[in-house]
Amino acid sequence: MTTTGGAGTGPGQPLRGRTALVTGATRGCGRAIAVELGRAGATVFVTGRSTRADASVLGRPETIEGTAELVDAAGGRGVPVRCDFTSVADVDALRERVEATTDGLDVLVDDVWGGDRYVDFSSAYWDSDLDDALTMVRNGIESHLIALHRLLPCVVRRPGGLVVEVTDGEDDDYVGAGVPYYLVKCGIRAIGRALGAELASSGVTGLSVTPGFLRSEAMLELFGVTEDTWRDAVTDERPEFAVSETPYYLARGVAALAADPERDRFAGRTLASWTLMHTYGVTDVDGSRPDFGRYFREVFRAGRDPRTIDPAPYR
Repeated sequence: MTTTGGAGTGPGQPLRGRTALVTGATRGCGRAIAVELGRAGATVFVTGRSTRADASVLGRPETIEGTAELVDAAGGRGVPVRCDFTSVADVDALRERVEATTDGLDVLVDDVWGGDRYVDFSSAYWDSDLDDALTMVRNGIESHLIALHRLLPCVVRRPGGLVVEVTDGEDDDYVGAGVPYYLVKCGIRAIGRALGAELASSGVTGLSVTPGFLRSEAMLELFGVTEDTWRDAVTDERPEFAVSETPYYLARGVAALAADPERDRFAGRTLASWTLMHTYGVTDVDGSRPDFGRYFREVFRAGRDPRTIDPAPYR
């Protein structure tokens, strides 16, 4: 057995010698979290469906091999493993790989999703496609249950571990995103709350995290901009895009959380990127500190016209 955990850590890489696994690590927050855990020194199992040899049904260019190379470049060690988390057999094979090459996982980040193509934000639920709704629930909730059932044994054998569920939104208020999407994201927060209680006796911290208005690869493409030109997408129709954030903002917070020896104080909670920013002082890649939670409270919930608001104080 090759053991990748348990070695000493240094100040520049507090997770050196630790082993992490990120589901849904092909793109978005999953990719960024894998990279930032690697930057902190961890060995990271980079898992997802999209490989250079076999693209997923999403047909996007990002791959797990590409993420693993970014982990390596950041100073960690990336281990790409293809896995469809709706397949128990796939996850069993992944667990066998982890058990054959490590003595357990220190960090498990559950970011599998694969539901974007099934989201219908514009139709009433009863007018939407039922098959799409059920597929979204399977991809968004059942995949998490399968991953946790098979991979948690790799975490609980090493007290002091961390399990992170990635969702969208810090509370269960309904903001009109559609019933199936709402069910999935509330369900992930509920799993995080349950893990906070269930894992405590094993010395493992379980919780959930959420980004704000995310500038993912797909979102940039949707708005017809790049990370260098993203401000061109801030319009009267999308003024809130001015307080958007890259996936690395949440990822830096998760890496800081993983290195925090007192992180058990957050067990069961949903921590937003802005909460992690206030807790650990992390910044986005441009040095800014977006606070979409404050913006949402003070602008949207207050009924103010976002077109009249200066976004600078919220960054």
